[in-house]
Parts: sequence; C-alpha cells; structure tokens
Amino acid sequence: MQQSALIAPSILAANFAALGQEVDDVLRSGADWVHFDVMDNHYVPNLSFGPLVCQALRNHGISAPIDVHLMVKPVDRLIGEFAQAGATMISVHPETTDHLDRTLQLIIDSGCRPGLALNPSTPLHYLDYVLDKIGLILLMSVNPGFGGQSFIPGTLNKIKTVRHIIDDSGLDIRLQVDGGVKKDNIRAIYAAGADTFVAGSAIFSNASDHNPNKYDSIIQELRTEIALS
Repeated sequence: MQQSALIAPSILAANFAALGQEVDDVLRSGADWVHFDVMDNHYVPNLSFGPLVCQALRNHGISAPIDVHLMVKPVDRLIGEFAQAGATMISVHPETTDHLDRTLQLIIDSGCRPGLALNPSTPLHYLDYVLDKIGLILLMSVNPGFGGQSFIPGTLNKIKTVRHIIDDSGLDIRLQVDGGVKKDNIRAIYAAGADTFVAGSAIFSNASDHNPNKYDSIIQELRTEIALS
C-alpha cells in the first residue's frame, strides 16, 4: 500500500556556502528528509561530497532524517563512515558491489535503513532476493551524475511495476524517485506509485535569496500537485 508522501530535497543543488542555513530553511518550509547525492567521479562522472558534510549538518543541529545515496564504487568502506556521520538511510547501487546481500547487511549492522538504487537501465531482477533486507527502493529517473536533468518518461512504467512488487510483498518499503522531479510531473509520478520524492533544482534553484521562508511556496506547490493526483 502506498505510504504518505515525503519530500526529500537534494542538497546537491543547494548553496554550499550557506549549507546549514539552506537545510534549516527547506526543513522549516515543510521538507521531510535531507537527500545526499554522494558521487566519486568513478562510478558516476562527477564528484560531490563525503561524510564530513553529513557530520557538519548534524553538528549544525539538523535532526531530520538524512537520506544518503551512495554513487561510489567500491561502496562498502563508506557505509560505516556515513553511518558514524549521522546518516539515517543509505542506498547503494547493485553495480557497486560484488556481494549485494553482504553490502545491505553492512548497512543494517551500521544501524541505518538500507536502500537499493536502480538506474534507468538497471533491471529489476536485483530485487528478487533482497526485498526482505531493504526499506527503500530508489528509482533513478535520470542517468546519475548531474543535477538539473530532465525526467525520463519511461520511468513511469518502472515505478508502476515496482509498486506492484512492493504491494505483493507486504513489506514496509518506500518507493523513492530521483531525477527531474518537479511541479509539472510529480502528480504523475505519485499516481504511478512513488511515495518519496527527491527534488534538487526544482526546489533550490527556484527561490529568492535572503528569505528564510523562500521555500514555502515551492514545497507547498509540490504537495498540492500530489494531493490532486
């Protein structure tokens, strides 16, 4: 059964020079989670940030769930470091590990909720034997590596298929979509079965500076579109 909708702004699109304030502002405006896109310039063609940034936000006073998406290869070593830095959820790609079951168990043993991230062309058979170990399925609706890309329309069918897989399993698994999510398409994405929405540019790039309430209308517009689906 589809769960209540959660908004998870990706800090990849935030102003890094004022990151603590940016995250404070977006959470005050009604966001639910903080999404971390961790890139290594190896598995994906970009370089972002590591566990020190996660720890810095916790030290700043951020108490909201931190949703870490690891786009790194090999991935196992960073799991413990992000867990210690304050991650709540950690999602990994099956292509980044030779032993997916063991990697997911590492996340569980670290005290975090494990997620499985699937690229647009990654087949769903990776879910066959690990559903009982994950609390989140992250469907990429762009090819990973850069923010600001356009949503791949074919992802809607994939969302519908995964929604059926989750419902048939009876397990408590969230279905997250990341990539090109915005006001114009979030209604269709929710209707297809997603319940957790990562949005970066759609939130952080559409607000005026120097206003602590600058994200209020953007978050509300996203929630209104979901409610209308």
